[in-house]
Order: sequence, then structure tokens, then C-alpha cells
Amino acid sequence: MKKILTPNFLFITGTIVLAALMRLIPHWPNFTPIAAIALFGGSMFKKKLSAFIIPIAALFLSDLIIGFHSSMYAVYFSFAITVIIGIKLGQNIKIFNIIAASLMSSILFFIITNFAAWIGNPLYPDTFAGLIQSYVAGLAFFNDGNYGISMFFNELIGGLFFNTILFGAYYIAKFHFPSLVKVNNI
Repeated sequence: MKKILTPNFLFITGTIVLAALMRLIPHWPNFTPIAAIALFGGSMFKKKLSAFIIPIAALFLSDLIIGFHSSMYAVYFSFAITVIIGIKLGQNIKIFNIIAASLMSSILFFIITNFAAWIGNPLYPDTFAGLIQSYVAGLAFFNDGNYGISMFFNELIGGLFFNTILFGAYYIAKFHFPSLVKVNNI
């Protein structure tokens, strides 16, 4: 029987849970660890089932507290795509690749969630021009200086910030806890 609760599994899962809890403290809009949780989980868990279930469960549990909205399906869809990007990243984890994957996941989140806003909001016409209008509005959303530069910029910076924290914590922990270096089956 394979041991599931390895130190590596517990550290990665605990890191994801702690990051999800960061969503519950006051923060700028979209400056959250959502994409970082998916990217980190996707790259660290060797079993694809764990790579999807644990980050999605952490997101769902924090959403139970924060609340849901009508286009949550777009958030979870972009989250799942980010897990897939993380799985690919796990094959070659390097600083440049983490930065590129973080930026890619933030851009995909913006594209997917604003597409959902275009579909679900009668404010935007059901035309290509309406779609572009939703993306332009998304770039400027909350752009009054009190909440960062914009929702999109906050997502980019938040992704880079939280990916630095998650991947950096794992990298540092590997030196202090050699059991994390062992190949895992999680």
C-alpha cells in the first residue's frame, strides 16, 4: 500500500490551504492567490487527480465563505486550465517558466472571465464590438487608484506575488526538510 500522507503531500496541501485562506483577509480586488494555487498544485502534485482536486477543493471551500456569483463557472474553468498549465510547468520548473506560466494564467483568467461577463451581462451587445467593450471595461475596472491600478493588473501582480511565495516557500523548505526532496507519488 502506498503511503499518501507523505511530508511532501502535507507540505504542498498545507501551503495551498494557507494560500486559500489569504482570500479571506482584506485585499485589493483580484490580488489573490487563486491562479497561484492552481499553478502550484498542478506543478507539484505528481498525480493529476490530486493536482485538480486539492486546489479546486481549497478554492471551493474559500468560496463557500466569500460567496458565489453568476459567472463562477468561468472562474473554475480558468482555474482548471491553470492546473493544466501547472502540470506542464511541473516538467521543467525554472524561474522563467514560473513567471511565464503565471502571466499566461492571469491573461487566460482575464480573457475567460470577461468573455463570461460579455455572455451574461445585458450591458454588452451580443456582437464582436460588445465583446471588445467587455474586455476594455475589464482593463479599466476599479481603476480609481484605491484598489490598485485595475482588476487585470492586480491579477497579474497578485499572480506573480503569490507564485513567488508558494514556489519560493517550497524551494526553501526543501533545503531545511530533506524529506520534501524525495520523489512523491501524490
